[in-house]
Amino acid sequence: MTDKPQSPTQTFRLQGASCAGCVRKIENALKEVPGVDEARVNLGDRTLAVHGDADADACVTAVERAGYGAEPVRSSQRELREQQRAEEQRHYRQLLWRSALALGLGIPLMAWGLVTGEMGVNSPGQQLAWGAVGLLTLAVLVFCGGHFFSGAQRAFRHHNANMDTLIALGTGTAWAFSMLVVLAPQLLPEAARHVYFEASAMIIGLINLGQALEVRARGRTSAAVEKLLQLQDPTARVVRDGGETDIPLEQVQVGDRLRVRPGEKIPVDGRVLEGGSLVDESMLTGEPLPVKKGEGDGLTAGTLNKNGSLLFEAEKVGADTRLAQIVEMVKNAQSSRVPIARLADTISAIFVPTVMIIAVLAALAWFNWGPDPRAVHMLVVVTSVLIIACPCALGLATPMSVMVGVGKGAERGVLVRNGRALQQASDLDVLLVDKTGTLTEGSPKLTDLESDGDGDQLLALLASLEQGSEHPLAEAVVAAAREKNLDLSSLEHFEAITAHGVSGTANGKKILLGNRKLMQREDIDPGQWRQRAEKLAEQGRTAMYAAVDGKMAGVIAVADPLRDDAKSAIARLKKLGLRIEMLTGDTRSTAEAVARQLGIDAVHADLQPEDKEKIVGELQKNGERVGMAGDGINDAPALARADVGFAIGAGTDVAIETADVTLMRSSLQGVADAVALSRATLRNIKQNLFGAFIYNSLGIPIAAGVLYPLTGALLSPIIAGGAMALSSLTVVSNANRLRFFKPAPVK
Repeated sequence: MTDKPQSPTQTFRLQGASCAGCVRKIENALKEVPGVDEARVNLGDRTLAVHGDADADACVTAVERAGYGAEPVRSSQRELREQQRAEEQRHYRQLLWRSALALGLGIPLMAWGLVTGEMGVNSPGQQLAWGAVGLLTLAVLVFCGGHFFSGAQRAFRHHNANMDTLIALGTGTAWAFSMLVVLAPQLLPEAARHVYFEASAMIIGLINLGQALEVRARGRTSAAVEKLLQLQDPTARVVRDGGETDIPLEQVQVGDRLRVRPGEKIPVDGRVLEGGSLVDESMLTGEPLPVKKGEGDGLTAGTLNKNGSLLFEAEKVGADTRLAQIVEMVKNAQSSRVPIARLADTISAIFVPTVMIIAVLAALAWFNWGPDPRAVHMLVVVTSVLIIACPCALGLATPMSVMVGVGKGAERGVLVRNGRALQQASDLDVLLVDKTGTLTEGSPKLTDLESDGDGDQLLALLASLEQGSEHPLAEAVVAAAREKNLDLSSLEHFEAITAHGVSGTANGKKILLGNRKLMQREDIDPGQWRQRAEKLAEQGRTAMYAAVDGKMAGVIAVADPLRDDAKSAIARLKKLGLRIEMLTGDTRSTAEAVARQLGIDAVHADLQPEDKEKIVGELQKNGERVGMAGDGINDAPALARADVGFAIGAGTDVAIETADVTLMRSSLQGVADAVALSRATLRNIKQNLFGAFIYNSLGIPIAAGVLYPLTGALLSPIIAGGAMALSSLTVVSNANRLRFFKPAPVK
C-alpha cells in the first residue's frame, strides 16, 4: 500500500500560487510534460516537487504557461531553508509596507465618510477633490495591489481564474465606478453619485495585512524541518596528514576520518575507529537515554556526542545520510495530498468561475429589481461577493494541517511517508504486530539446554551450525557457546529452511535445529522431547529440537525479553479503540504466553512470511482497516499489503522502505503516537474545511444581499475584505495548534 515515487525528485520555488485552484492548475500543467511521473505543490512553503526525469526548463515553461512562476532549487536543504526564510522575511516586510500605505489612505477616507457622510460628487469642487483621491487610490492599487492585478492578468492570459482575479475585479470595479462618478456625475442620478475609493484602498490594505500575518504564521508550520536541519553543524573536523582541520560540511567525502569532540554534533553517518563515548540520539529516535558507542559502532549525523572524543570514518555524506533522508521524507510527506483534500480540490476547480457567475447574476438582480440607487447597490454587491469569496482558506485548509502534523510526528520520531497514510492511520480497526524485535528486544538469550549426553558438546555443535545464520535466535546460541569458550567447528552444506529451522554439517555430523515441522520433514520422532519442549513454550520461551545424524539429541530454549514499554503501548493502542493481534513464526504456545502477558487480543502463530500477508488480506476482505507493525524482511509483504504499515526503526531496510510510517525508536509507543497524531491532524483538517466551507457558504449569500430585506443594509466591501483575510489567518492559526499536540500515555 505504499505510495511513494521511486523516481528522482526536482524541487522548484513557485511564484504566484495562492489557492487550491492554483495548485490544481500547476499540477495539471505538469502532467503534460514528458518525463513527469508525479508533481506535487506544497502550498504551505510555495514549493513544487517533480518526480521523474523531466527536463527542468520544460517544467518551468509548463508552470509559466499556467500563469505562474517557477525556478529550480539547486542548493542544499540548509541553503534552501535559509533562502526561504530570508524570502519570507522580505515578503513579510513588503506586505506590511503595502498594507500600511493602503490603510494609511483607506482609514482616513472611511473615517471621513463616517463622520461627515460626504462621499458624493455634486459640485466641481468635489470633483477636483475626489479626483485627487482617485489618483492616490490608483497609486495604492498599482504599488500596493499590483501583484493581484498582474496575477489576474496572467491567469486571464492563460484562460484561468484565481484568487487574484476576484480581488482585482472587486477593487478595480469599485475604483472604476468611483472614477466614473468623478468624471461624469451627470450620467448618474444624484443618489448614485457615491464614491468607493476607501473600499478599494481598505480591501487592498486588509488583504495584504492578512497575507502578512499568514506568512508569519505559516513560517511556524515548517518548524520541524528547521529543527532537523539545525541538527547538523555547518563544518566538520577532518583528520588528514596527521593534522585536524575544520572544513565545510559539503566538502566531507566518504572515507574521510573525522574527529568529534565532547559536546559536538556528529556531522555525517559513519563508524567509530577509535575512542568511546555516550551519544544522545533523542533528537532522531525519541529515546531519552544516551547510547554507548565504541570501536565498530555506527554513528548517525545530527546526534550529539556527550562526553568522549571519537575518531570515525565517514560512510554516508550529503543527501545519503540518514538525517538528510529523514528531512526529504518529511518534506515529501508535507507536500503530499490526503484523500480528504479531494473534496476541496473538486470544489476549487469550479469555485472561482462559479463565484464570478454569481456576482454577475446578483448584479443583474439588483440592477433590475433592487431599490434605488440601483447602480450603487449593484456595485456594493458585486464587490462584496467577489472579495468575500476568495478561496484562500479553502486552499490552505488541508496542506497547513498536513505540514504541521507531519512535522510534529518527525519531532516524536514518527516519520510519515505520505498524506494517505496520515489519514488512514486515524481510521484503523485492527493492528497486527510482529513479535520478535517489535514486542520483544530482538536479542534473545539461551535459557535452557537439555540433552542425553554432554550438553557442552551439543552446544558446540549447534553453535557451529548457527554460525551460518544471521537470525537473532542463532546469535543467542553462538553467544552462549562463546561465553563458555567452546571451540566451534567449520560448517559445510548450511541451509536455512524458511519457517522450519536450519541444517548443516559440522565436525562430520549432520545437524538439524528447528521446530517440530523440521523434525517431521526429516522423519525424526521427537519422542519424549516433545513434552519438554511444550512445557518450555508455555513459559514464553522459544523451544527448538536438536538432531544429530538423524536422531534426536535434545532441546534448547531461547527467550527474547519483552520490551519494557510493550505492555503500556498495547494498553494505549487498545484505549485508542484498536484490536491487537500478534503475527509470529514462533510456536503457538510461546506466542500465547507472550500474548497473555501483554493483553493481546488474538494470536496467529507458526506463520511463514506469505501467511502474514494472507492474514492481512483476509481481514481486509472482511471490511476491516488493517495496520501492520514489524521490523524484519519477513514482515515486508504484510507491511506492503496493510492499509498502513509501521516499520520499527531498528528493523531492516526492506521493512522500512516498504512501510508507510517509520518509527525511529524501537517501540510500539510510536504506533500509538502515530495513530493519536493522525486523528488529531484529521480532526484539525475537518475543522479547517468546515470553517472554510461555512465561511463561503454563508459569506457569499450575505454579500449578495439576502439579508437586505431584514436589515435594510448591504455587507460593506471593506468588511468583506477583512473577513476574507481573517478566514485565511484563522485556518493557518488553527493548523498551528497541532504544534502543541501531546499524546496522552496510559498510566
